Amino acid sequence: MTLKTLLACSAALLLGSAAIAASSDYDILIRNGKVLDGAGNPWVKADVAIKDGRIVRIGKLTGSATRVIDATGRYVSPGFIDMMDQSGETLLVSGGAENKLLEGVTSAIAGEGGTPVPADQIKAYFDKLQAQGIAINFGSYYATYQAREKVMGDRAGTPTPAQMAVMAKEVDTAMHAGAFGISTALIYSPITFQSTADLIALAKVASQCNAIYATHMRDEGPKLIPAIEEAIRIGEEGGVKVEIFHLKAGYRAGWGKLMPEAIATVEAARARGVDVAADMYVYNAGGTGIDITVPTWVWKDGEAKAIERLKDPTIRARLKQEVAAGPQPDWTNMVQAAGGWDNVVLGNAQSAQYDKYNGMSFAKIGAALGKDPADAAWDIMIAGLPHRSMALYFMIGEDDIRTALRQPWVSIGSDAGSSVKLGQIDGLGLPHPRAYGNFTRVIAEYVQKQHVLTLENAIRKMTSWPAQRMGLSDRGLVREGMRADVLVFDLDKVKDVATYQQPLLPSTGIEEVIVNGVITIDQGRPTGARAGQVLRHTCPA
Repeated sequence: MTLKTLLACSAALLLGSAAIAASSDYDILIRNGKVLDGAGNPWVKADVAIKDGRIVRIGKLTGSATRVIDATGRYVSPGFIDMMDQSGETLLVSGGAENKLLEGVTSAIAGEGGTPVPADQIKAYFDKLQAQGIAINFGSYYATYQAREKVMGDRAGTPTPAQMAVMAKEVDTAMHAGAFGISTALIYSPITFQSTADLIALAKVASQCNAIYATHMRDEGPKLIPAIEEAIRIGEEGGVKVEIFHLKAGYRAGWGKLMPEAIATVEAARARGVDVAADMYVYNAGGTGIDITVPTWVWKDGEAKAIERLKDPTIRARLKQEVAAGPQPDWTNMVQAAGGWDNVVLGNAQSAQYDKYNGMSFAKIGAALGKDPADAAWDIMIAGLPHRSMALYFMIGEDDIRTALRQPWVSIGSDAGSSVKLGQIDGLGLPHPRAYGNFTRVIAEYVQKQHVLTLENAIRKMTSWPAQRMGLSDRGLVREGMRADVLVFDLDKVKDVATYQQPLLPSTGIEEVIVNGVITIDQGRPTGARAGQVLRHTCPA
C-alpha cells in the first residue's frame, strides 16, 4: 500500500468516526441501570441519556450514542458532593483529583482555611483553575481570618472600627468574586482570637449575598454545646445559613452524651427557623496539626514568639502541667479529648529526623526518645517547620458517628484534599484514610455492613441534600435537564480500601464517573479528562 493510499484510508476512517459521532442521538447512553435519583427515592430500572453536558432523557430509551455503558446489575446515581474539601491549593498544582474521583466525588466545596489568595485575587484564582483544567467541580468559602490577618496580623487583640471596616470590605469583595460564604476554624490559634461580635458583623456583610457561615467550631469536646450555640447565634444574628464542619463529639469522656445534646441543640434552632446543618466524616480519628496541643496563650503574640516560648524549658514545664490539667476557657485540650498521648499518633513529622516515627503514638515516641510525650510532640513540631507536622487524634466514638449520620440534615465532608498524584498524601500533608475512602466508607460500612442508612438515604446525603444547601440547583439529581455529574457503581464492590495503617489506597467499586457529561473514570481508571467547572456563588442583583 502506498503512502498516499494509506493516508486516504486513514482520512476516511476519521471522517467515518466523526460522522457516527455527529449522527448519534446522545453523547453517552447508560443502559439498564438501577437509577437512584439522589432525592431518596427507591431505585428504578432505566436508561440515562447524556448530551452536551446534561442529562437529557431517562426511561426506556432507543437511539444511538457515541458511548454506551452497560449498567446491568449496577447502580446509577448523581456524583457525590464533598462538603468539606481541602483541595484549594493542590488543584493549582494538579487538577486530577483522582483520589476524590475514585470515591465518586464530582464536586467539592473547600475553604475551611479560606482561599489560597486574598479576596481581591479570588476571581483570578478561579479563572486560573478553570483555564488550567480541573477534573472535579470546585467552589470555596473565604475565611474571615484572611481579612483579619490583613489588618491585624497573627496576634490577639480587638479590631478598631476602622479595621473592622477594612475587614468588611474584604468579605464583600470575596462574596462578589464567587465565594459561597465565610468560614472560620475557631479551634486554632490565632483564628480563635476572633470574637463572636466580630463574626456577626462580618456575617451581616456576607448575608447581602445570601451566603453561608461555615465553621470548625471553637470546641468539639466538653464545650461542644456552647460552641454550637455560638455558631447558631452568628447565623441567626448575622442573617446567614450555618454549616457546621465535621460534626463530632471529640471527647472520650462525653461519648454517648454530648452527641445527643448537640443534635437537640441543632434541632431546636432549626425548629425556630434557623437554617443550620452539618457535615461529617465517618472515622473515629480526627487529624490536624500538632500545634493544637499547645495552649492558646502561647500564640497570643504571634507564631514567631510562640516558637520561642516553646523552646524555653521553664515554659515547657508549665505547658506540660496545663496539658495534664485539662482544657482552658479558650483552648480545646485534644490530648485529653483523645484520652491521653497513647491515643495521639504522629501522622507526618515533616522532617527527616523524625519521619521514622510516623504511625506511632506519642507515648511510644516519647519512650523511644527518653522524653515526656509532650516534649517529643513539640520537638517534632518545631523540627518540621515551616511545614505543619500532623497527628491523628483518636477521640470519636463509633456510636456517636452512627447517631450523627442518621440525622437528615447531616451531609458528608471529608476534611481532606486531593492528592497531586494518586497514591500520595493529600494537599494537607495528612495521611488519613478519609482522603481516599470517606465516601465509599459511607456505603461499604454504614449501608452494607452496619445498616445504619439505606442506600437511598446515603446517596441523598452525598448528592441532592448538599446541592440544595449550596444552591447548586442544577446538580445533585439524576433528572432531565440537570448537569451530568453521574456515577455507575457495583454496590458489592464498593469498598474503602484505605486504613490508618495504609491510608493511601484508592477506593474500589465506583467504576464510571461522569463529570459535566465527560467520562472521567472509565472502568475504574482515570481518563485524564478535565471537565470540572469552578462553582461560583452569585450575589443577588
